[in-house]
Amino acid sequence: MKVEKQFSVFLANKPRVLAEVCQELAQARINIRAMSMMDSVEHGVLRIVPGDAAVARKVLQRLGLQVQETDVLCVTLPNRPGAVADLLIRLASANIKLSYAYVTSGAAGGKTIAVLKVNNVAKAQRAMENRKGGARDMTAKLRRPSPLR
Repeated sequence: MKVEKQFSVFLANKPRVLAEVCQELAQARINIRAMSMMDSVEHGVLRIVPGDAAVARKVLQRLGLQVQETDVLCVTLPNRPGAVADLLIRLASANIKLSYAYVTSGAAGGKTIAVLKVNNVAKAQRAMENRKGGARDMTAKLRRPSPLR
């Protein structure tokens, strides 16, 4: 589990724009460790966690793109059913607010990386380090009416 820099890059919804940004990062030898792309009516938002934040920042500034930097929590998980649920249950049990999350696949050693934007990184780290109980015990703590119903 590490705190990493994530860049939210606002892009025009046009052909080749995303490809050009990724190509510029590649030419600067930046490995994209995690990436998410979403669209809205007016623009797309590219979220990336680069291997080298300082160099990525320079590339994105040179391109003149509107960029927002955020600290995100990157948690390495086993690539198996329930791994993300276990993580989210642990955070929910600690009353951590989750703004958004996305998950990579195929990380080293059959792992995956969850990228989490939380309201309190330090508290989330403590919740993850506290391994008392386990997922089943935490699930029991969450036995409340579901917000989904």
